[in-house]
Amino acid sequence: MLAPKKVKYRKQQRGRAYGNATRGVELAFGDYGLKSLDRGWMTAREIEAARVALTRHVKRGGRVWVRIFPDKPVTKKPTETRMGKGKGPPEFWVAVIKPGRMLFEMEGIPRDVAKEALRLAANKLSLSTQFCERQGTMYAS
Repeated sequence: MLAPKKVKYRKQQRGRAYGNATRGVELAFGDYGLKSLDRGWMTAREIEAARVALTRHVKRGGRVWVRIFPDKPVTKKPTETRMGKGKGPPEFWVAVIKPGRMLFEMEGIPRDVAKEALRLAANKLSLSTQFCERQGTMYAS
């Protein structure tokens, strides 16, 4: 699963979820993409599950880009622990997603195959998404 090799600070504050994505909003690598319509956190497990679903459907044909990375640690205190005594240890990693962010991209396969693969990937995610395509592609029908 995805996780940073090294971080400057082991624990982070949660932050506030507002605004729309300004970076990573357009297709930069592939011909087809999956764009987020919601805001929230996407765990490393979700990203990996979607990536596996995507590559399995295209039978390792074409090329896939994962445009997000889980770099925010989420901490959790052990169950049945009394209040206080500091913040818990990091449990898992999440990527902060804002509306408009491109999550996955792919190329080298027909449009209908790409659309179905991205639909299967979207089913693994907790956020609502939208299928996007580059205008004037070789496979566009």
